[in-house]
Order: sequence, then structure tokens, then C-alpha cells
Amino acid sequence: MQAPPSNRPALPTALPSTPETLLPLVLQAMEGAPDARLRQLMASLTTHLHRFVIENAVTEAEFEAAVEFLIGIGQATGPTKNEVILAADLLGVSSLVAVINNPASGSSESHAALLGPFWRAHAPDCEPGQSIVREPIDAPTLEVSGTVHGADGRPLPGAVVDVWHASPEGLYENQDTSQPEMNLRGRFTTDAQGRYRLRTVVPAGYPVPTDGPCGGLLRAQQRSAMRPAHLHFMVSGPGHRVLVTQVFPHDDARLASDPVFGVTAALVGHFEEALIDGQPGKRLRHDFQLLAGPTVFPKPPIP
Repeated sequence: MQAPPSNRPALPTALPSTPETLLPLVLQAMEGAPDARLRQLMASLTTHLHRFVIENAVTEAEFEAAVEFLIGIGQATGPTKNEVILAADLLGVSSLVAVINNPASGSSESHAALLGPFWRAHAPDCEPGQSIVREPIDAPTLEVSGTVHGADGRPLPGAVVDVWHASPEGLYENQDTSQPEMNLRGRFTTDAQGRYRLRTVVPAGYPVPTDGPCGGLLRAQQRSAMRPAHLHFMVSGPGHRVLVTQVFPHDDARLASDPVFGVTAALVGHFEEALIDGQPGKRLRHDFQLLAGPTVFPKPPIP
């Protein structure tokens, strides 16, 4: 005996019936993007996300918490703070992108490091040996010098060394209203022998910002927020790729516990004890070698 005819309308055949059958439909919907790289990136990202959700059986409450975290890092980002970049730093993604895109093929090329959330464009141009301390600071003086080499290994005249770092209290000037504008920031041009030199104060380690969602993530994971002391450098020259890097004191106790995974062996510098103007201070000599390529500067995380 035949079953009575159904009054239900015919359904499209391409409808998901299980969690695993949803992904092919999503990928198919994205195939029309004319940009091939966009198609590749979105297909890969979507595939990893779907597999993550299925493999971990993500609950609705966990999904809501993840959405709230993403909303929170966006809302916590503003003119003086970039919580989105901080989240990428804490997950090691910023360092990973820097290493992938700036490979040191030999022992001579300088290693790249993450930009961090506090670089500002248009730092003051300084004379050789000038201090980037914009008002007196009660801290030991640090003298920094070195040579910038081009891709051919020769000293590179006219290269620009942009340097910035936090105060001895662990704050960048755009975090701290008590500091003068562009304090502890400056740009130095190498001389005919490719040399640069500057003065500043010995930097201190500091905690990454913990007043936003990223701080909550660190506390939930019982991770330290303290970064080791470091100097930021952005070195550029015509015909060369822009080098973004950091230099860490060799004797900092936090080298192996950087919460943003920014320390590699090549980035550790020797901060030598020295008498400067009759007072205890330190000296750092650090050379850079650039790679050939287009000179493209990053977008400032904050103004």
C-alpha cells in the first residue's frame, strides 16, 4: 500500500543536515569573491573556525563569551590604547606574523619583532647624540650607538633610526599625561659611515595593559602581565624593507616570560655598565642590517 502524498513543499537539496555539512555550503557561498587572496584567506579561516567549534563542542555560553570578548577589545580600543593589537600580541600572533614576513636568511640580517601598540608616527627628528628625554628623569643614562648596514652588507648613509621606549615607571608618553609630548621618542639619521648614536635613560619592564578584556584573559590563564625592559627600533632606508624590532637587556629576569612572546636570542643586547658624565649608567652598541625591498611603513596603532 502506497503512502499518502505529502503536502510538504519540496526543499532545496543543498541544506545542512549535520554540523559537518554546514561548512561546504559556507565555502561555496564565498567562492564568488573576485579577489583570489580574499577567497583563500576566508576559506582557510572559516574551515579552521568550523573545525575548532566541532572538535571542542563549543557551547552556546562559550560562543557568547567569545563574542563578548571580541566586542570588548573593540570597545576598549581608542586614541591612546589598542586592545585589538594587544590581543594579537598575547596570543603570539603579532610575533608570528613579524617572523614569517621578515625572515633572517643569514646570521647578519637583523631579526624583526612585533611593532607593539604604542608606536607613534612623526617622532621628532634629532641630531646625532641628542637625548630623547624631553624633561629631566631621575634614572641612569643610557647611550646607544651602532651602524646600519644595507642589504649588501655595507654601511648605509641616510638611514632613519626611529626609537621609542617606556619611562622608568613603565609608561609610554601617550599613556601618561604627566610626560611631555613625544617624550622618549626620536628619529636619528645615519651619517656617511652609516652610524647613529643617541642618549636616553635605562628603560624598565612594565605590565601590558590589564584594565580591559585582555587583562581578564591573562588573569584567567594565570599569566604574568610583565614585559622585560626593551627599546623599540624602526629602521628604514631607500631600497630596503622597513625593519621593526626590539632590543632587550641581557640581564633582565623576564626574558623567558614575555607575555607577548617578543624575545628571541637575536634581540638580546649587551647593556654594559659605564660611567657617563661621572655617573653610573649603561651603554648599548647595536648594529642593524636591512633587507632589500620596498620601503613600506606600518600603520600607527594609535595617533
